Amino acid sequence: MTTDKTFPGVLATLLILSVIFFVIERIAGRGRNRIQPVFRRGWFTDVVYWFTTILLTKPFVRLMLVLPLTVLILAKVTSVDILRLGEYRGFGPLSRQPVWLQVVQIYLLVDFAGYWNHRLFHRGKWWPFHAVHHSSEDLDWLGSLRVHPVNDLVNKMVQVCPVLLMGYNPTVTLSTAPVLTFYAIFLHANVNWDFGPLRGVIATPVFHRWHHSRDREAWDKNFAGLLPLWDLLFGTYYMPKGRYPENFGICEPMPAGYLGQLWEPFGWLLRRSKKVNPDEAANAGISS
Repeated sequence: MTTDKTFPGVLATLLILSVIFFVIERIAGRGRNRIQPVFRRGWFTDVVYWFTTILLTKPFVRLMLVLPLTVLILAKVTSVDILRLGEYRGFGPLSRQPVWLQVVQIYLLVDFAGYWNHRLFHRGKWWPFHAVHHSSEDLDWLGSLRVHPVNDLVNKMVQVCPVLLMGYNPTVTLSTAPVLTFYAIFLHANVNWDFGPLRGVIATPVFHRWHHSRDREAWDKNFAGLLPLWDLLFGTYYMPKGRYPENFGICEPMPAGYLGQLWEPFGWLLRRSKKVNPDEAANAGISS
């Protein structure tokens, strides 16, 4: 998914996607899908995320890609001039493979890295940043945009940097971003589509919406963004037949507005840091 990185271009892309997903959710997907209003809870907050992510967060993410490129320059596999001219095509045997084969390998690697990074964000101090994304209670395509900048930055770095440092063609590597971004938006759509016999082959809206379910049996399941293969291999696959996810959100409190959600993970970490460990308190002779 590409877009003009100016306000009118970002607005136009939002309107186009709104039309596309109106057709998907309210015409093609009518039937078993969860009924909710177009302007549902959190709609305005998610629209704010759309503009701030593209206009503010994405440029910073691109700037961070200077880090792996700097490593490649220091390793003398490329140079500033070659990069400036757009003539860098990777290095080593991986870059000399046919483009189609690089595409297959890159999608596998990016999805594999994304799976484990996603699992990381469901743990410990990473969870508050990812909880922002899970806080949508009326989940639809627009809810996919609710991603904390820290979560977004780490996602992109973990998925892209290893592939660039392995020597793959950077043009092919970076071409995965718009495809996977659009597919991630589709996975959040308010439709109960599971692709029938392909439900265990490629991620579907039902597959990912179970990941957002507040039902206890669905917690920490379905981390893959493209291939459920990783969840099947590592024991995190959950797709009960004949049932569809309906209960979305998180158990913790989360501010409803954009600025509150940006601050909440940091506030959570500060609150945790101020709590006294009971064992430490006992050793120090402090009564709780």
